[in-house]
Parts: sequence; C-alpha cells; structure tokens
Amino acid sequence: MTQIIRTPVKPGDLDHLSIGTQISLQGTLYTARDAVLPKIVALIQRNALHELPVPLNGMALLHSAFSPAGFGPTSSNKEEIESTMGTLSEAGVRIHMGKGRISDETVAAISKQGSIFIVVPPVSALLHSKLLSKRVAAFAEEGMEALHELVVDGIPGIVAAAQGESIFNQARARGLRS
Repeated sequence: MTQIIRTPVKPGDLDHLSIGTQISLQGTLYTARDAVLPKIVALIQRNALHELPVPLNGMALLHSAFSPAGFGPTSSNKEEIESTMGTLSEAGVRIHMGKGRISDETVAAISKQGSIFIVVPPVSALLHSKLLSKRVAAFAEEGMEALHELVVDGIPGIVAAAQGESIFNQARARGLRS
C-alpha cells in the first residue's frame, strides 16, 4: 500500500516508514544538486541560513536539475550531493530524494535527525506529469541547477533509508551487489 506523504512534514510524520515502503509525495519540494547544495551548506556553516528565501524545516529535497525538458533524479552518491545530506538534515530537511546507493555513514547521519532517503524512478515524463507549479527559488545564476520550488501531486518513490536501516545494506547481507 502506498503511503501519502505531504510536505512540509512535522516531527513524527515519518516515524512509521520503513525501508521498502512505497510513497507518494504531495506538496512543495525543492530541487538541488551539485552546484547549489554546497552553497546551502555554506550558508548553514556561516549561520546565514536566513539568507535562503525558502524554508528547509520539514521539506523534501530532490537531487535534480529542472529544465524545459523536465526533471528527474540524479545520483545522490556524488560527493557534492551526499556530503551535504547530514548537514541539511540538521537544518531541517526531512526527505532526501534521488537515485543510487548512499553510504552507511550518510544513512546514520540522516537517521540521527529523523530524515529519510527515498529513491525515485528516473522517468522524467512521469514526474513532469505530477507537477502543479514551479518557480526559481534561489541561485538563479545556476540556470537549470538553480534551487527550484515545485508543487507536486503524487511523486512516487520507495523509502531506501530510514531509522538507521538501508535497502542497500539488506542487499549486501543477502550477497547481492549494490
């Protein structure tokens, strides 16, 4: 059964989710990837998050760019992306969305904050069909890699990391390559 998740999430909203749970995301999410995520982390480290014109608390962040052709997940295990997930979770991001295996250290870091990682199917046409509205929220100079605010209705995904567990660890325990 698919669990509907609405953003922004509140404390406790994700506690019932376990790895393998199918979700449908509704509400606002933000897209960011290699160019923008380190900039957001730099704001956090400078105690200047107030300069970001969007809230992070309770939000979902899709590792993606946005172009007229559509949007879809990029690999979350890129250094510029994965290295930001723990800090962004500390700053309030509760849902990280993308594709690919993330490390055990990242799973632990996001779980410590009550955040989860969701793998999203890389099918741009399907995702675009769930888009209700969009706008550039910050870092417009980055073009399609700017921070975009999207309002969506029904982005599908599967919980890949939650509460310190990861589907990637389960695959490894069964002798499968991840």
